[in-house]
Amino acid sequence: MLQQIETQLFTLTPAATQAVKDILAQRNLEGFALRVYVAGGGCSGVNFGMALDNNFRDVDTIFESDGVKVVVDEVSVDYLRDATVDFVNDPQHGAGFAVSSPNATKAQGDGCGDSCACGGSCACNN
Repeated sequence: MLQQIETQLFTLTPAATQAVKDILAQRNLEGFALRVYVAGGGCSGVNFGMALDNNFRDVDTIFESDGVKVVVDEVSVDYLRDATVDFVNDPQHGAGFAVSSPNATKAQGDGCGDSCACGGSCACNN
């Protein structure tokens, strides 16, 4: 049985909600949901991915936000709790979705050398 929760796990801004609705309508994807998931990460934090999906699993958490069905897998759910998903249109970076999550922070440590070997993507404290 799918796990459907009554309250939202995270917030979709009005801009993100409208962008998802527009994409679903343009592509005629009835019955699809926005899947948000952890797509990797490292010492600088977690990276998120998104997809339009109609394949729901028993371990997925599902909720609705202003008419948009949202699906999160069991691994990603804790990283996305209390997050905000926005749709931004920045002249420098272009248009796209952005996830801001208090649970997707960089690794602890002095910021350089001790906690990772990422090759420089860390924000150093010195």
